[in-house]
Amino acid sequence: MSERLTIGQLYPSAVHPQVLQRSHTAKTAGSEASFESVLQKNMLKFSNHAAKRLEQRGIELGSRQLDQISNAVEKAAAKGSKESLILMKDMALIVSVPNRTVVTAMDGNSMKDNVFTQIDSAVIIS
Repeated sequence: MSERLTIGQLYPSAVHPQVLQRSHTAKTAGSEASFESVLQKNMLKFSNHAAKRLEQRGIELGSRQLDQISNAVEKAAAKGSKESLILMKDMALIVSVPNRTVVTAMDGNSMKDNVFTQIDSAVIIS
Protein backbone atom coordinates (compact mmCIF):
# COMPACT_ATOMS: atom_id res chain seq x y z
CA MET A 1 0.00 0.00 0.00
CA SER A 2 1.57 3.21 -1.12
CA GLU A 3 -1.35 5.54 -0.40
CA ARG A 4 -0.41 8.78 1.26
CA LEU A 5 -2.54 10.24 4.01
CA THR A 6 -3.10 13.94 4.20
CA ILE A 7 -4.43 16.05 7.04
CA GLY A 8 -7.77 16.32 5.26
CA GLN A 9 -8.09 12.54 5.38
CA LEU A 10 -7.40 12.37 9.10
CA TYR A 11 -9.77 15.12 10.23
CA PRO A 12 -13.20 16.11 8.93
CA SER A 13 -13.01 18.85 6.31
CA ALA A 14 -15.39 21.04 8.33
CA VAL A 15 -12.80 21.55 11.09
CA HIS A 16 -10.69 24.68 10.68
CA PRO A 17 -6.88 24.21 11.06
CA GLN A 18 -6.70 26.78 13.91
CA VAL A 19 -9.20 24.73 15.90
CA LEU A 20 -7.00 21.69 15.39
CA GLN A 21 -3.96 23.56 16.71
CA ARG A 22 -5.77 24.75 19.83
CA SER A 23 -7.24 21.37 20.59
CA HIS A 24 -3.87 19.70 19.97
CA THR A 25 -2.15 22.13 22.37
CA ALA A 26 -4.81 21.63 25.00
CA LYS A 27 -4.57 17.85 24.66
CA THR A 28 -0.79 17.94 24.85
CA ALA A 29 -0.83 19.95 28.07
CA GLY A 30 -3.48 17.64 29.51
CA SER A 31 -1.57 14.58 28.38
CA GLU A 32 1.58 15.74 30.11
CA ALA A 33 -0.29 16.40 33.35
CA SER A 34 -2.11 13.12 32.96
CA PHE A 35 1.11 11.23 32.30
CA GLU A 36 2.76 12.88 35.32
CA SER A 37 -0.19 12.01 37.57
CA VAL A 38 -0.28 8.43 36.28
CA LEU A 39 3.46 8.08 36.84
CA GLN A 40 3.22 9.44 40.39
CA LYS A 41 0.17 7.29 41.11
CA ASN A 42 1.90 4.10 39.97
CA MET A 43 5.30 4.71 41.55
CA LEU A 44 6.14 2.79 44.72
CA LYS A 45 7.12 5.15 47.55
CA PHE A 46 8.71 4.68 50.96
CA SER A 47 7.69 6.71 54.00
CA ASN A 48 10.41 8.30 56.14
CA HIS A 49 9.67 5.71 58.82
CA ALA A 50 10.07 2.83 56.36
CA ALA A 51 13.32 4.28 54.99
CA LYS A 52 14.71 4.52 58.56
CA ARG A 53 13.68 0.95 59.34
CA LEU A 54 15.29 -0.37 56.16
CA GLU A 55 18.51 1.42 57.06
CA GLN A 56 18.46 0.40 60.75
CA ARG A 57 17.82 -3.23 59.91
CA GLY A 58 20.30 -3.37 57.06
CA ILE A 59 17.69 -4.28 54.48
CA GLU A 60 18.69 -3.55 50.90
CA LEU A 61 16.17 -3.88 48.10
CA GLY A 62 17.29 -4.67 44.56
CA SER A 63 15.38 -3.80 41.42
CA ARG A 64 13.95 -7.34 41.22
CA GLN A 65 12.60 -7.08 44.76
CA LEU A 66 11.16 -3.63 44.09
CA ASP A 67 9.38 -5.03 41.03
CA GLN A 68 7.99 -7.90 43.12
CA ILE A 69 6.76 -5.49 45.78
CA SER A 70 5.18 -3.25 43.17
CA ASN A 71 3.42 -6.25 41.59
CA ALA A 72 2.20 -7.33 45.03
CA VAL A 73 0.77 -3.85 45.64
CA GLU A 74 -1.01 -4.01 42.28
CA LYS A 75 -2.53 -7.39 43.21
CA ALA A 76 -3.68 -6.03 46.57
CA ALA A 77 -5.17 -2.96 44.87
CA ALA A 78 -7.05 -5.18 42.40
CA LYS A 79 -8.72 -6.89 45.37
CA GLY A 80 -9.66 -3.55 46.96
CA SER A 81 -7.13 -3.66 49.79
CA LYS A 82 -6.28 -0.55 51.79
CA GLU A 83 -3.47 -1.68 54.11
CA SER A 84 -1.56 -4.80 53.16
CA LEU A 85 1.14 -6.98 54.68
CA ILE A 86 3.64 -8.11 52.06
CA LEU A 87 5.72 -11.10 53.12
CA MET A 88 8.94 -11.94 51.32
CA LYS A 89 11.52 -14.60 52.20
CA ASP A 90 13.17 -12.77 55.07
CA MET A 91 11.23 -9.52 55.27
CA ALA A 92 7.79 -8.06 55.89
CA LEU A 93 6.42 -4.77 54.64
CA ILE A 94 3.27 -2.91 55.57
CA VAL A 95 1.98 -0.95 52.58
CA SER A 96 -0.69 1.71 52.18
CA VAL A 97 -2.14 0.35 48.95
CA PRO A 98 -4.07 3.42 47.69
CA ASN A 99 -0.99 5.61 48.21
CA ARG A 100 1.42 2.89 46.99
CA THR A 101 3.56 3.73 50.01
CA VAL A 102 5.60 1.31 52.13
CA VAL A 103 4.81 2.37 55.69
CA THR A 104 7.24 0.14 57.57
CA ALA A 105 9.64 -2.73 56.98
CA MET A 106 10.91 -5.60 59.13
CA ASP A 107 13.60 -8.19 58.69
CA GLY A 108 13.17 -11.84 59.63
CA ASN A 109 14.27 -11.35 63.25
CA SER A 110 11.97 -8.36 63.78
CA MET A 111 8.90 -10.22 62.50
CA LYS A 112 9.23 -13.16 64.88
CA ASP A 113 6.59 -13.20 67.61
CA ASN A 114 5.07 -10.07 66.09
CA VAL A 115 1.37 -9.34 65.66
CA PHE A 116 0.36 -7.37 62.56
CA THR A 117 -2.69 -5.19 63.12
CA GLN A 118 -4.72 -2.76 61.05
CA ILE A 119 -4.22 -4.65 57.80
CA ASP A 120 -6.94 -6.00 55.56
CA SER A 121 -4.85 -8.25 53.33
CA ALA A 122 -1.58 -10.13 53.00
CA VAL A 123 0.42 -10.90 49.87
CA ILE A 124 3.10 -13.58 50.03
CA ILE A 125 5.95 -13.31 47.55
CA SER A 126 7.99 -16.47 47.01
